[in-house]
This record gives sequence, C-alpha cells and structure tokens, in this order.
Amino acid sequence: MKKNMAIFALSAIFLFSCGKKKDDSASQDTANPFFKTWTTPYGIPPFEEIKAEHYIPAFERGMEEQIAEIDAIVNNPEAPTFENTILALEYSGELLYNVAAVFFNLMEAVNSPEMEKIAENISPKLSKHSDNIGLNPELFKRIKTVYDNKENLNLTAEQMRLLEENYKSFVRGGANIPVEQQPRFREINEKLSLLTLKFGNNVLKATNNYKLVVDDVAQLEGMPKGQLEAALEAGKADKATEGKYVFTIHLPSMEPFLMNCKNRELRKELWTAYSTRCSSDSLDNSEIINEIVNLRLERANILGFPSHAAYVLDDCMAKTPEAVNNLLMQVWKPALAKAKKEAQEYQKMIIAEGNSFKLAPYDWRYYSEQLRKAKYDLDDDVIRPYLSLENVKEGIFTVCDKLYGISFKENNELPKYHPDVETYEVMENDQVIAILYLDFFPRESKRSGAWMTNFREQYVKDGKNVIPIVSLVCNFTKPTAEVPSLLNFDETSTFFHEFGHGLHSILSKCTYRSLSGTNVPRDFVELPSQFFEHWATEPEVMKMYAKHYATGETIPDELIDKLEKAATYGQGFINTELLAASFLDMDYYTITKPTNITLPEYENAAMKKIGLIPEIISRYKSPYFQHIFSGGYSSGYYSYTWAAVLDNDAFEPFKEKGVFDSETAKSFRTNILEKGNTEEPMTLYIKYRGQEPSIEPLLKNRGLK
Repeated sequence: MKKNMAIFALSAIFLFSCGKKKDDSASQDTANPFFKTWTTPYGIPPFEEIKAEHYIPAFERGMEEQIAEIDAIVNNPEAPTFENTILALEYSGELLYNVAAVFFNLMEAVNSPEMEKIAENISPKLSKHSDNIGLNPELFKRIKTVYDNKENLNLTAEQMRLLEENYKSFVRGGANIPVEQQPRFREINEKLSLLTLKFGNNVLKATNNYKLVVDDVAQLEGMPKGQLEAALEAGKADKATEGKYVFTIHLPSMEPFLMNCKNRELRKELWTAYSTRCSSDSLDNSEIINEIVNLRLERANILGFPSHAAYVLDDCMAKTPEAVNNLLMQVWKPALAKAKKEAQEYQKMIIAEGNSFKLAPYDWRYYSEQLRKAKYDLDDDVIRPYLSLENVKEGIFTVCDKLYGISFKENNELPKYHPDVETYEVMENDQVIAILYLDFFPRESKRSGAWMTNFREQYVKDGKNVIPIVSLVCNFTKPTAEVPSLLNFDETSTFFHEFGHGLHSILSKCTYRSLSGTNVPRDFVELPSQFFEHWATEPEVMKMYAKHYATGETIPDELIDKLEKAATYGQGFINTELLAASFLDMDYYTITKPTNITLPEYENAAMKKIGLIPEIISRYKSPYFQHIFSGGYSSGYYSYTWAAVLDNDAFEPFKEKGVFDSETAKSFRTNILEKGNTEEPMTLYIKYRGQEPSIEPLLKNRGLK
C-alpha cells in the first residue's frame, strides 16, 4: 500500500492558506528544529530534536509563510506566466511541507495521545488553509490565464503536465463552484478532516485493546514452535501476562493462529474480536461512516458529479464506476466459483473428522492450511525457516542490483524516529540517490498493515537534484532470543510489494515534486508494487534469498516445486475477499442520494447483492476499512485489481526473456519508475509494453481461467 499521510493531509502540495499572528520570539526559533536549516546528513529530519510542542507553532508559521507566498503571486503586477505563477506555486509552502511530512508519518508509526490531540487541533486548520488557496479567485484567475495560453508558451512536456495538473486540481478543489456554496464546501472539508482522523484512531485503539491470553499450552495444539515463542515473548510486555501466551489481532499474530490452532473456540474468539472491531461501544465507527459517505456525496454534488465515485474516478485511469464494475465482475465470477469449490472441499474435511458443524469464516484459514499440507505436502512451519526477514531483505537488495544497478549501504549514524528502524543509503555509481528507512515490527503506537511513504520526495530545484527520503513500514513477527523474524510467503510478498512502491520513489527522475515518484493516479500507483512481487516467487530468485536461518541451506528444489504447484491454491478465497471489499467500497461511494446507512444491514445487503458466500467475509468490514474511510482509497480499492491486470501483463516480457533481462528492466525503469506523473499513465504503459494491457495473464496466473 502506498500511503503518504503528509500528502493526504495537505490535499495537494499547493493547496494551503491561513491567518495566524506570527510569533517572532527568538527563543522559540532557537528551540524549534523546524525553524532551522537542518544540518543532518542529506537534510533528514532531526527526529531526536523534534518534540510534540514544536508541531503547532511550525504548522502555523508554515501556513503563514505560504499565505505570504501566495499573496506575492496574486499581487504580482506582471502578467501571469508559467514561471511567476505555476512554478511559484509549486515551490511555495516548504516549511509546511516539511512539518506535515514528519508529523503525519509519525502519527502512523509512533502515535501517542499527545499526537492525536495535535492532529485534532491542526487538521481542520489545514483543511481551511487548503480551501483558502483552492478557492482563491485571483490565484485561480492567474492559473487559468496561463492555462488558456498554454499552446503559445513553448513549454516542455513536463512543464505542460505540471500546468495541466495544477489547473485540474484547482477545478477539482472547487475553484469553479459558486461563491454562495463555498462556505458549505469549506465546512464539509473541515468535518471530513476530523472524521477520517477519528476513524483511524478508533481502529488503532480497538486493535491494541484486544489480547487473547492462554495459560495452558495444551489448548494451542497445532501452533508452530516459533509462534508459541513469539506469544510468550508478547506476554512479557505486561506483568499480568508474563509466562502466558498472548495473541493479538495484529496480522503477524492472528494469521498463524487462525491457520494452525486446532482449538475452534479459541479461533472463534480471536476472529470475532478482529471482525467486530469498532462496531460497538465508545470506538464504534458506524455513525462516522454514515457521515463520511454523505458528506463526500454532498461535496461531489457541489463539484458537479453525481457521486463521490464519479468524482474520484474522473481523475483515474478507470474514469467511470461502470468501467470499475466491469473489470471487477470479470474476475469476480471465476473467483467466486473457485471459492465455492474450496468451501466444499473444506466442508468434506470437517465431516471426515467426525464433525457436523458448518464451515465458518474462522475455520477457513485452518482447513485451507490443512488441505494445503495434504495436497502439496506444504507446511507453513517448514517454509518459514527459509524466509528469515534478514535473508528476504538481502534477496530484495540483490534483485534491485541485478535489475537496476542500485545497492543499499546501511548507515546507523543517520537520524532515526524509533530504535527499531534501519537506515540505508541507496547507491548508484558510487552516488547516494535516496535514503531508505525500514520499520519492520509491530508496536502499540503503530497502526496495523504495511505501507510505503516519504519524508521527502524527489525533485529538482535551482539545478540541484533533491534526493527522496523513503520509508517502508511493516508489521512482521518480532524476533525472539532464539529465533529471528521468520516470514510466511504472504509476508514475503508484502515486503516485495512495499519495496516496489519504494523503487517508484527511489528511482524517480522528475523536475517537479508534485509530479514525482508515486504521485500518480491511484489505480496506477499499485503497478510498480504488484509488479515487483513477481520476483518473490521466481525459482531463480528464491534460491538467492530463501536460505535456512539456522543451517544456511538453500531452499531445496523439491520445496520450490511444491510451491510452484500450489501457486494458484486458495486463489478463490484470496480474490473473493479482495473483490468483495472493492465492491463494498463502490457501493458506499456510488450512492447518488443522501442515505441513512445502518450497519451491519447496509454491508450485508451489499455482500448479498454480489453473492458472497457466508464462509467468507469482505477483506475489511466497514467499521475498520481504513483504506476507504481514513486513507486515500475511497472509490479506489479496486485499484489493486486494476493494477493486477497491468502488473501481470507487464511481467510477460520477463517470462519470455528472463527475469533479469537488462533491456526489459531498463525499459520499465525509464518508462514507468522514473517518470512519475509526467505523462498519462496509459501512455507510459504503452511506451514500456508496446500495447495496452490484456486481462488474460491475470486470469491465467491466478488459476481463474
């Protein structure tokens, strides 16, 4: 998942404005690191110097500085030009960008009650600031003047793209809406900024609040030794649970438990806690969802769109909800048919065991794992020892070197925001081209999941290339005193996935920050990440990184063969739960009239409409569906499937010519990874592939054809 909280918070890099009195206190300037030139290596944020009390003054001054810069643009007596209007806008708000990039990223990774209060304070102010610029008629007038004269300006292709994207962003930000509707438009944006923040905070708290504590190891029959050790280690965090086995609903703890624990009642207890998060009590997100959906609809209507989905998709490759649903249905029908066959197989296993209960969602992973062992002689506990986090990481580094000629040099002297974080200089031809942060393990201050983000994006200013500062944040099982962090194959793919996002930013070669790296349409941003996942499963690559953590033995051919034969195993479930979430997202955001949404009735109706079987739930149930209610994927969760069509088609040349074919790798780098949003995504894709993508490789690779 690509997630840049700073960018989400700012809406767009140029949309800010506010009006606070400036504090000229010299002592404050001295104490606040945001008011100094950072002398850290590569201009990395000086994390150890930044305290909670520094954020509000820095946000407020950042908004003041940008409003002064905007005023200078608006009051410029010279006629509007690309340089004095578009470029001036692009480079405005440097302080605000810096403080937001630090604050909102740390909110995700090292959150605290104090940070939450700051966010509640500053989010509506940022929303107001953004609207003040986006709705500034004199500023838009200058932009429109340049835009209307664009054919006579002799602009480069990238300059033209920047101009067009600026103009489009102002229009989409409300620049053309009638004056009488602007107060309500502003009010909606402010409300949404707080509601989405509260939604995410509730999910984080609910996830951290639950622990399954087991006293007797006999109740944990089937659990791998490594997972039991990790559960004992988790118990040490609290005196009340020391010496006991503690499991949580963070995925590294929950997934192995559901896959391996024979105790059905314990599986049910853990699953229920996971799947009912934020649906009751003080952390209930139900009413928040209702408000978010209706406010987004109202905002879309003000902007001239019939639904929020129509508004969002107008700026994506898909363009329309109809195109999204057409794609999803092409995959849904064969995936659902396969899922039904999988359910029948698992029910037969239940009956063969002498049981009469009906397969339930908390049984699915357990029987899927049992059947996988029986069919393919594949045991998750046998695979994990070959997938130590350290070995997988080194394998990824090797793949990057072979494909793109870049290497990673660890530098522990670089500033860190948490002791667990690893820091690297990314090298090419003996030059540092990026800084990379790797943050692997769960903690209560970190939200669940995995994502890539930036503390700074790549761009060029005054002829100097500014290198990106990239961060990959995951939640893998922590190492114990005896055993390193061991991944399963899904987690290995997740690591490759996030690294693919990272490469999109690391290898960016763009002039303008707002166009660089991952600043592309939502349904294109997942192409580089999902594309890079293909290398995780290639036998040639696996032999580079899959080495037994204790013996150093390379993964045997026999085990690779088993993995290849099982490659499409379980794809009915995997695709069905993903697509169900995509349909649910579209259901919420294709409503065209204000709706009184009640849960779980609304969600149940949506799932019934597409025929989802009761043994499977949507990958995310509504109350904790952060992607669409507190992240940047509203009307965009389909993008994982849209990008899957692209990535499977994009990998075909490597299958034909070799997974490290230099010519193909160079083409993907120069046409996709380096280009950011400097051209239309489909144009870039065709330059790489020579044709538009076909859905056939996706259906074939997932065993759905």
